[in-house]
Amino acid sequence: MADVEASVRGLVERGCDCTERALAQMDLRRRINLLIGEWKAAGGSDVLPDVRDRVRLRPAKAGGNPVRASGPR
Repeated sequence: MADVEASVRGLVERGCDCTERALAQMDLRRRINLLIGEWKAAGGSDVLPDVRDRVRLRPAKAGGNPVRASGPR
């Protein structure tokens, strides 16, 4: 889904028609919402991760400040 979002963003920035990619993005979001609904209907009650959780789980970038990147976690 991130690839589709980046594609739409790139097309918009270049002033190109992004209708097809935007519709694909909306379809992916609809499917995710349906899957979440099915999961909840089947008894799923855990809190699902959001973007902030995903960002926290990313590894530190290489380069930059080596002291910070190799510090304790």
